[in-house]
Amino acid sequence: MLSQQISGFQEALNAIESLSIDDQLALLDVLHNRLKLRQRHQIVQEVQEVRQEFMAGKFKSGSVDDFLAELDR
Repeated sequence: MLSQQISGFQEALNAIESLSIDDQLALLDVLHNRLKLRQRHQIVQEVQEVRQEFMAGKFKSGSVDDFLAELDR
């Protein structure tokens, strides 16, 4: 399975390298914008989850020291 992923990745790289420099730059811009959009969606989803937990009372409040002590447990 991993070798299929690697070969697929290599095929994608080969296809990209066959493009003109202008097309490669355009592709880079498209990928960059899509990644930013995916990150935004992920942040929105995480915020929604945290809000739901907050509304359900599934959170603790405290100081930074409390947080660090909780991490040590």
